[in-house]
Amino acid sequence: MTQYTPMIQQYLQVKASHEDAFLFFRLGDFYEMFFDDALNASRILEITLTSRDGGSNGRIPMCGVPYHSAPGYIKRLVTEGHKVAICEQVEDPKQAKGVVKREVVQIITPGTVMDDQLLSDRDNNYIGALAIDGNSYALVVADLSTGEAKAYLRNGESATMMADLSRHRVREAVLDRATYESWKERIHSSNEFAASSEERDSVPDMFAEHVGLLGHPLQKKAAGRLFQYLKHTQKRSLSHMRKVVPQSDSVLMKLDAFSKRNLELVETNRTKGKKGSLLWLLDKTMTSMGARKLKQWLEEPLYVRNEIQARLDMVEALYSKFFEREEIRAKLREVYDMERLAAKSAFGNASPRDLLQLKVSLQNVPSIKEQLLQLGCAGSEKLFSQMDAHEGLAEYLENAIHINAPLLLKDGSIIKEGFSKELDEYRDASTNGKEWIAALEQKEREKTGIRSLKIGYNKIFGYFIEITRANLAGVPEDRYERKQTLSNAERFVTPELKEKERLILEAEDKMADLEHRLFLEIREHVKRFVPGLQELAGCLAELDVMQSFASVSEERRFVKPVISIRGIVDIVNGRHPVVEKVMDAQEYVSNDIRLTDGNSMLLITGPNMAGKSTYMRQLALTAIMMQVGCFVPADSAELPLFDQIFTRIGAADDLVGGQSTFMVEMLETNYAIRHATKNSLILLDEIGRGTSTYDGMALAHSIIEHIHDQIGAKTLFSTHYHELTVLTDTLPQLKNVHVSAVEEAGKLVFLHKIVDGHADQSFGIQVAELAELPSPLIQRAKHILHDLENEGKHSSPAVREVAASIDVPESQLSLFETPVKEVSPKQHKNEAVISMIQSLNLLEMTPLDAMNKLFELQKKIR
Repeated sequence: MTQYTPMIQQYLQVKASHEDAFLFFRLGDFYEMFFDDALNASRILEITLTSRDGGSNGRIPMCGVPYHSAPGYIKRLVTEGHKVAICEQVEDPKQAKGVVKREVVQIITPGTVMDDQLLSDRDNNYIGALAIDGNSYALVVADLSTGEAKAYLRNGESATMMADLSRHRVREAVLDRATYESWKERIHSSNEFAASSEERDSVPDMFAEHVGLLGHPLQKKAAGRLFQYLKHTQKRSLSHMRKVVPQSDSVLMKLDAFSKRNLELVETNRTKGKKGSLLWLLDKTMTSMGARKLKQWLEEPLYVRNEIQARLDMVEALYSKFFEREEIRAKLREVYDMERLAAKSAFGNASPRDLLQLKVSLQNVPSIKEQLLQLGCAGSEKLFSQMDAHEGLAEYLENAIHINAPLLLKDGSIIKEGFSKELDEYRDASTNGKEWIAALEQKEREKTGIRSLKIGYNKIFGYFIEITRANLAGVPEDRYERKQTLSNAERFVTPELKEKERLILEAEDKMADLEHRLFLEIREHVKRFVPGLQELAGCLAELDVMQSFASVSEERRFVKPVISIRGIVDIVNGRHPVVEKVMDAQEYVSNDIRLTDGNSMLLITGPNMAGKSTYMRQLALTAIMMQVGCFVPADSAELPLFDQIFTRIGAADDLVGGQSTFMVEMLETNYAIRHATKNSLILLDEIGRGTSTYDGMALAHSIIEHIHDQIGAKTLFSTHYHELTVLTDTLPQLKNVHVSAVEEAGKLVFLHKIVDGHADQSFGIQVAELAELPSPLIQRAKHILHDLENEGKHSSPAVREVAASIDVPESQLSLFETPVKEVSPKQHKNEAVISMIQSLNLLEMTPLDAMNKLFELQKKIR
């Protein structure tokens, strides 16, 4: 270390404790980075790389950013999954002996950001911690910016755990060291979230009360790991963190990652954006906290009848009371993000503008409560009773914070006049000092009768009263104290002048210090109200979501659904809510959906693009909308509560994971049939299309039978295998329906209407024609189709000859067939050929061996 300058030695000592973070080292008005940090940061941030003298080893790499623009650069680093350690001067440079003392005051990571510039207003920023015991694991997710925390207890392997982290959209996962080392490559390659390690899992004393609701030791370990990590990285008060609430799968509808993606609940598959998702349709929230609450509800719908009914009743009240709803919307528009404002106050980084926003928000709560009473339902009365408007705090902030408070504390003019007598005197002295002196001079002239009396100032003696020698007889000796003698005059001071002098000369310095101290006291005062403010914010967020549901329902002609106690689905003229909105200029074709205990499965046939997938998705979205408490797109709707929804809709290769469309299809289907119950909803779209016709048909057939016989869940199954429609003869719960389409003048017209029975044909070539494939190609396909229909499946004479001679069903050869016994010479030669084919171990054959064997088989057949 001695080869470096003292300042660089200090940097290296701090960096040694934060090797996994970019160290922002404060030097004056800049945050500087050195060595590898400088090389990497200059590339990522696209800033100039320079160098400086580092000691006897010569110059070292260096780059830096101004401290006032640091948040923007930190955001870029954190967005890419990096950590940033902020190292500040913790000693007054004027009092320092040698190098100014510096310490890391905060470590900013993807899951712990608190700066407004680093956060999305309408999205939570979750950090998650895992505790693992064999195949059991606990996951605790928390949002540091709002203080909320939830705990889950699950079973599964590492793939399940990683999927769970993705499902909860965590920005950062906190793992034990062993798990971190084994996962870090996969996490880095997936780029879905960052990962950090924390070996300690005991709950810190300061968070002992936060885990009081957790009953399982594994959940407490996960919470302990999370709180240890937050304590290590944030290095400040975390009093805004709320109790960790255990989440029970029995009260929530379970939506796996596949279903969330396939149903496009919060983002679309194509653009990964909000527009076109169910969230986009339903989001008419007026506050950021309402928007976040809506997203949470969509990702975790309820599975508790009473709570769902209470939400529906509340939405109905808001729906029917237009003027009250509009007044609530208007007042909510004036409410700022109280969740994050409260958290920032407790965290110690609330600005003057933040407290001003908190005051304005609180001042709108009484009006909102008045409108709640007008709604006249149990839900509104409950919210009314839970809302504490904190009038006292609002009045306190009204008296304390200036209406034009600046964004930054250092800009001054924060505290309102009248809040602090001492501060008012400083301000008055600073702004009105000359006027005071002139007024005092006039007052002293009148008191003493000395018209030549004047008040002067110099840097040595400060302010003084000067009286000529001819007028010394009129000087009041009880108040005037001689300060200086001149040749033709005397200078005096009075207690009042001394006080004015002190105020004037010290006003600027003391005013800034006092205002800073007063603001910290105000923030500390607000901190005592944080739990109540968080509860109020939660009530306002719920109200905001439900008024959003009511507003959308009125605009889109949604109806209040009935929660079925008969376990049936009976939707009359149901619609896909998002598709309907997107095609507003056109008339949407609505469809009925009916599923009962005696008819729980629909087998849907019909051409591509006719609307099979839309029909299936609209049932799932209708169920989700009901279970979050929203009205639904239909003329009338009765649905049961679904404990889970499973979907396999659309084709998607997992190229990074090395999985084909068919493999993804099978994995999603496997997850559904292993986890579904009688109370689940299963949507399977064209299962088996990713492999050969016979394999696909066999799989689809078997899957339908398994769901019918073993699970009994409400199921919609679409297929192009028309041969499967005969299953209705043997499966009593299965019913055939199809999407109607007609040909007019040789052109295909989709009617988008679901009707009973199965489709007569697939219209594949007509769909290709609609897609405007080249005309010669279409005509050639029609000729080939004609040949196939007239001559059977094999248009090649050679193939038909082989098939006829072998006299076996045309099917795909299996790579994994069990070898059969050696063929007897007495058996038919074609049976011998079949046995030979079955006995081949293709996995151990070279291409040349396979060609030779094929040639030998061909000779035998001929």
